[in-house]
Amino acid sequence: MPLNRDQITRRAAAELHDGYIVNLGIGMPTLVANHIPGDLDVWLQSENGLLGIGPFPTENEVDADLINAGKQTITARKGASSFSSSDSFAMIRGGHIDMCILGAMEISQAGDIANWMIPGKMVKGMGGAMDLVAGVRKVVVTMEHCNRKGAPKIIRECSLPLTGKQCIDMIITDLCVLEMDHDKQRFRLTELAPGVTKEEVLEKTEAEILTDREPKTINV
Repeated sequence: MPLNRDQITRRAAAELHDGYIVNLGIGMPTLVANHIPGDLDVWLQSENGLLGIGPFPTENEVDADLINAGKQTITARKGASSFSSSDSFAMIRGGHIDMCILGAMEISQAGDIANWMIPGKMVKGMGGAMDLVAGVRKVVVTMEHCNRKGAPKIIRECSLPLTGKQCIDMIITDLCVLEMDHDKQRFRLTELAPGVTKEEVLEKTEAEILTDREPKTINV
């Protein structure tokens, strides 16, 4: 059975390590904040100038002045620090962020990502996505495997305007986990959602992917 958004982001949280500084993109990736293991000291960073984001607030914890880059209300953990967005982008561009978790509309078989606009539709802009995919040490994408029309989102070449080229290290979808083999410049199927077969993944993936190893089952 395909994973839901909560299970996808729980699997993404399993990639975190103690002491990591992590940036979460808008949309589904923000849910990762609710799944950080209690024994890990992870610092979440936002482009608008906060290091130390906590879980989403309950109704009585909401502070309208405390928001993330997507303008969602958030909480701040003990020891959190706020600063200017220019300092925040300096952290990103300077290689000081260990991992970012982003959403995507398309990903190519070589690891290109398109996640910021569809031509002809109103968009707010790229935000920090271009800086994140260029400056962060590990880039993970969480998304549904296919779009709302059922078409594959992991394709041979992106048709939408790119955010970055050859920059994605891992994709976690409702069907599987794919990890980039940087030597072969192709994603390898490493894990399957419970009940999902390799054949189903191949049927719903336009891109050429590596299936030379027996995939594990995602622990949900």
